[in-house]
Amino acid sequence: MNAAEQARGLNVSTKIAALINLFKSEFPDAKADLKPWRNDPETLSWVDPDSIDIGFHFPGWSRRINCHSILVQIRFYQDPLDAKKRLIGIETAGFSHQGQAWRLSTVENWQFFGSYQPAIEPKEQIKHFCRNVFELFDRSL
Repeated sequence: MNAAEQARGLNVSTKIAALINLFKSEFPDAKADLKPWRNDPETLSWVDPDSIDIGFHFPGWSRRINCHSILVQIRFYQDPLDAKKRLIGIETAGFSHQGQAWRLSTVENWQFFGSYQPAIEPKEQIKHFCRNVFELFDRSL
């Protein structure tokens, strides 16, 4: 779900701001997009209501990262017994004008997949960002 729609309380809003800063500390020229999903019925049918989704756009195409935008989906599990959301994983995907170029899932052994993957240094920066997000959300929402 778009981060802008998830930012309903001070706790979540503060964490969203912190994760934007974490990403920008790795990629300073990225611009955050708190509404990466369109608001049409078809798109909304794919949206996970238990995620925080943020897009990051670069000024032009980045040769090092092999994309011009990165979608970050912070995935949570809603525990029915205690009503708290717990972080279960992070999905990232890089997009070019041709569509998805690569993806990384922390659920799938932290491996990059795709035809046009980032260079080694940006891969490590993305993984470092993901580790920091896990630390940020080490307590449930």
